[in-house]
Amino acid sequence: MPSSTDTVVRELAEAAREHGRLGIDTEFVGEGRYRPLLCLAQVAVDTPSGGIRIELLDPIADEFDPTPLAEVLADPSIEVVLHAARQDVALLKRTWNTELHGVFDTQLAAGFAGLRSQMGYDALLREVLKVKLEKSASFTRWEQRPLSAEQQRYAAEDVQHLLQLSVAIQNRLVDLGRLDWALEECRYLEDVSDSREPDLLFPRLPRIDGLDPAQRAVAYRLLEWREHEASEADRPPSTVLQDQTLVELAKRRPRDRERLQQIRGVTDATLHRRGDRLLRAIAEGRDYEPIPVERDRPARQDPVDPELVALTETLVRTRANQEELAYELLANRSDLQKIIAAWRDGTPQPEIRTLQGWRGDVVGNDIFALLDGKLALRVGPDHKVVAER
Repeated sequence: MPSSTDTVVRELAEAAREHGRLGIDTEFVGEGRYRPLLCLAQVAVDTPSGGIRIELLDPIADEFDPTPLAEVLADPSIEVVLHAARQDVALLKRTWNTELHGVFDTQLAAGFAGLRSQMGYDALLREVLKVKLEKSASFTRWEQRPLSAEQQRYAAEDVQHLLQLSVAIQNRLVDLGRLDWALEECRYLEDVSDSREPDLLFPRLPRIDGLDPAQRAVAYRLLEWREHEASEADRPPSTVLQDQTLVELAKRRPRDRERLQQIRGVTDATLHRRGDRLLRAIAEGRDYEPIPVERDRPARQDPVDPELVALTETLVRTRANQEELAYELLANRSDLQKIIAAWRDGTPQPEIRTLQGWRGDVVGNDIFALLDGKLALRVGPDHKVVAER
C-alpha cells in the first residue's frame, strides 16, 4: 500500500533538499466534481547510493501533513521535475497550499530539444531513454480504495524514470545552447492556477459584452451564486446552470417562478431545487453596481491580412524547422494577426511573447523585417523555404 506517513514525507523532503531536486506526478479525478480531487501524489528522490526512491502518498487513505514537501516545492533552489505539468502544478498549489518554483517540465522542454511538441510521457521515454512502460491502468478510478497492485505499479512508473529523463533532456539543451530558453518557458507554469474566482470567469461568459451594464451586474451575481452552489455540492458548475442560461437570465431578469420557467435551460429540477435561491440571486444582482464593458477596440481588419498571416506563418515555420523547435513554441495565428495589425496601423508593438526574449531573437525581429520588405522568402535547391536579407 502507498506509504504516506509524516515520517516518509519528511524523509522525502530531506532527500530533495540534499540532492537539490525531486520528481513528482499526481493522479486525480475531475469528472463530476467542482474541481479535481487529488487522489495520489507520486514522488521520486535521489538516494545516497545513486538510486531512486519512489513513494506513493495517498491523501484519501491516509492523513498526513504535506507541509515539508510543500516547502520544498516552493523553494526556488530545488528543481521540481514534472511531465505535462500544468494540471499538476495547479492541483498541488491548491491542495497543499503552496507555490511551486524551480519547475522543469520534461514535455515542454522536449520541444526545445528537437523533439516533437506535446509528446506523451511514455513516448518521450522511448525516444530519449529507450524505455518502454507497461501503462496498463491509465483509465482507472483513482478515488476508489484500496488501490490494486496494478494501479500502484502504474503510478510508480510515472516517476520511476522522470529524473533520469530530465537529465537527458537538459544535456541535449545544453549542447544546443537552449537550456535557458526552456527554463524561461517553465517559469510561466509556476503561475498557473485552477482558481475559479468570478473576476477571472466573468469575461469568458458567452455574449457577456452584449449585455448592458445593469444586466452585466446581474450576470456577475449569478456567477457568484453558481460557483457557491457548485462548490457546496462538489459538482461541475454547468450542472447547476449552463453559461448560456446564466447570460439569458441576466438579460431578462425574471422576478417570479412563472417567468423563470420561461427561460430555456431552466429545468424543472432547477426550479424545484434552486428556484427560490436563483430568484433571490437575480434580485440581489439588480442592486449591484452596474458593470460597464471595458475592452480594447478590435484591430481594424484589412483584406490583405489573411495573406500576410500566411506569409508570416511560413517564416515562423521556417525558423522553427531551422532551429529544430516546435512551431507552437514560437507563435500562433492570433499573435501574428496582432503583429500585422500593429505594423499596418503604425501602433506600438503588441506585448506578446513572440516578440520578447529568445523568441524575439529567433523570429520576432524577422517578422517585422519581412513585412518591411527587408527580408525575403524563397525556395532553395533542397525544396525548403529559405529566409534571407
